[in-house]
Amino acid sequence: MSKSTAGTATKKILVGILTGSPNDLPKVVKVRDTLDELGIPSEIVVASAHRTPDKVFAYLDRAHAEGVQVLIGCAGVAAHLAGVIAGHTRLPVIGLPLGNGPLSGWDSLLSTVQMPPGVPVATVAIDGARNAAIMAARILALKYPDIDEGLKALAERERERYDQTADEALSGL
Repeated sequence: MSKSTAGTATKKILVGILTGSPNDLPKVVKVRDTLDELGIPSEIVVASAHRTPDKVFAYLDRAHAEGVQVLIGCAGVAAHLAGVIAGHTRLPVIGLPLGNGPLSGWDSLLSTVQMPPGVPVATVAIDGARNAAIMAARILALKYPDIDEGLKALAERERERYDQTADEALSGL
């Protein structure tokens, strides 16, 4: 479990991160790291839409019952975990296509972004773990002002990082 969000006075999980394969964890953990940076409680669950669909559905039931508010589905090689999640929940779903397999993630991107009407998945770039986390934070910021403040601080840190000379940037390496 991640650390709690400062002003929410809760340690309940706000973001559920599902990935279809343990092989994807090195990429997926970057989502959790960014959520941790923002103080947003999250958890990672390995559950495949194809190999362990009952585990996916059981997690979705538990997530609803425990108050998870945003779900992130991470999958590669044309696996469509985010779409399966979106078809079984009313919670916001963010799709994170992973760049592995023979097509380097293009198959994952297309299978995640091409959803039928009424089953939306907000899709980020291939291997866009940080943006998936920031999108989840922006959704949560509508309800939690402290998360909005965290997003403002993150944006300022990013601005400062890019508003330096080349020599300053090189000295930080």
